[in-house]
Amino acid sequence: MERAQVPGLIREARLTEWVEAYADAILRVCYLYLGDRHLAEDAMQDTFLKAWKAMAQFERRGNGSERAWLMRIAVNTCRDYRRGRWFQHLDLRTPLEELPPRFTTVEDEDRALTMDVMRLPDKQKQVVLLHYFQNMTLEETAQALGIPKSTAYKRLIRAEEMLKSSLTGGDGK
Repeated sequence: MERAQVPGLIREARLTEWVEAYADAILRVCYLYLGDRHLAEDAMQDTFLKAWKAMAQFERRGNGSERAWLMRIAVNTCRDYRRGRWFQHLDLRTPLEELPPRFTTVEDEDRALTMDVMRLPDKQKQVVLLHYFQNMTLEETAQALGIPKSTAYKRLIRAEEMLKSSLTGGDGK
């Protein structure tokens, strides 16, 4: 009887560790991706539920960053949310008052940059969120998105160009 409970206890402990270590980072990525605090909280919960269900597959893989794996689940969950029929009717122009406190306590210039990142096309936004906002290496970012490192690099360069253009008023300087 105890033998059957041990794997469940180990899985539960592992999930608890993941939640404690990554919940804030996942919530932040989900919020920046979805632009809605409540949806981000739901997406974070769904991310950990999916991780719980797929934990055995992750363990069998043996190698790879658990952070990158969890971020990949989070990004895919957010993609699923955005594909949802009702999501297409949401107004994603989030008023500054509704941003979480960590965004409202930053300088106006940083807040403007965050809002510009939120307006990037999904492919570029994903790379920026993981690489710069989550301090993931380019390799971890690529792993989290399930793309080659070279593709992640190209998307990052494109995102930087788009942000630079946005911040300089579109004159490219």
